[in-house]
Amino acid sequence: MTTSTVSHTPKVAFVGAGSVVFTQGLLADLFAFPELRQAHISLHDIDPERLKTAEGAARHIAGVRDASPRITAHADRRTALEGADFVINIVQVGMREATRTDFEVPASFGLRQTIGDTLGIGGIFRALRTFPLLKELGEDIAEVCPKAWLLNYTNPMAMNVQYLAQATGLTRVVGLCHSVHWTMDGLAELVGVPYEEVTYRAAGVNHQAWVLEFTHGGTDLYPRLDALIEKDEQLRRRTRVDMYRRLGFYPTETSEHSSEYVPWYLHHDSEIERLRLPVGAYLDIVDENVAEYESTRDALADGRPLQVEGTMEYAPQIIHSVVTGTPRTVYGNVPNHGLIDNLPADGTVEVPCLVDASGVRPTRAGALPPQLAALNRTYLSTTDLVVRAALEDAPIRIRQAAMTDPATAAALPVERIWELCDAMVTAHGDRLQPELRTLLGS
Repeated sequence: MTTSTVSHTPKVAFVGAGSVVFTQGLLADLFAFPELRQAHISLHDIDPERLKTAEGAARHIAGVRDASPRITAHADRRTALEGADFVINIVQVGMREATRTDFEVPASFGLRQTIGDTLGIGGIFRALRTFPLLKELGEDIAEVCPKAWLLNYTNPMAMNVQYLAQATGLTRVVGLCHSVHWTMDGLAELVGVPYEEVTYRAAGVNHQAWVLEFTHGGTDLYPRLDALIEKDEQLRRRTRVDMYRRLGFYPTETSEHSSEYVPWYLHHDSEIERLRLPVGAYLDIVDENVAEYESTRDALADGRPLQVEGTMEYAPQIIHSVVTGTPRTVYGNVPNHGLIDNLPADGTVEVPCLVDASGVRPTRAGALPPQLAALNRTYLSTTDLVVRAALEDAPIRIRQAAMTDPATAAALPVERIWELCDAMVTAHGDRLQPELRTLLGS
């Protein structure tokens, strides 16, 4: 076994620990590993009630998992980070109020969104209000825990990872998302093969990667999937299946997500009906998350037990591999730098990564099929302009990013796109860095 670079009891800092439901799942995964049951869990959140709830949930989960970690809670971020070996970022800047703005203002312009956290107007402004926090976080890590691995779950993944790479200089940054794992879990169930027996390879960008290989015992499983789709009209009413039939490779994110990154679906009433697209779905998810948080808070206050379930997330697996030297393969979002030949070098790509005591090492995927690279390049072009808006203190880049976004450009004439950007800058106000708060139309 490889000797770990973490020779002491590891410290894992959670930034945004008040995202209690997600924190609970990650802790359940961490404490499932015997080697991590005495880890130092350092929790940080700016909301005192949520931080207290996160601490209570952590202690409860530790008890259920028969773990004896050191658990500390900190309102001050730098204190929480000091000496950390791993930093898990799960912050959502602005929470429910900002998310409602991301949907309601564009809707008033006639723009439809389903999830709004990756591309589109929602993704653009979620990134712009997250970047100031990421810059401060990067500066803190560089000063108080420079050897830590930053494991980012906060969306928009590609924009945030590119910004972290270019604005902070941190190199131990990996963006993590469960979309590849659960896509393959679902595909394996669909074709009737145990997930553990499936061999697969995917690559692309976050929420728009592609299943390049899908086999069982050396046999290609795509023909079996094709036969199922041919026989089942309901399968053909899924956006990702529609994309697969036209592009030849299955996308690694849900239909709700996938519909937002292309110009073909959300602008057309007939396509919304055919593919059963839930416009505004994320607002319901946000409300459900708040209800789950309140249920956890109330259960802890009443002394009632919490449900403790693992989530198969990548961050606990990475931490275990680095601490113990156990080799694993996970999917990570990292700067391209030659990993995918026909995508921009500075863009963030999602590829298989090898993990052991030496850390996380992305693997080269080569060239994507040209039709897939074409879509990914459009996605990364929008992403790049959003990052440039922040790095260059250039509000005009916000407009230019929205102009290149496929779903926005399909729905609105260019002048309305500019007006929408102005309205969003006004609506988000102080959440943006000062140089981007100036009204674009003035």
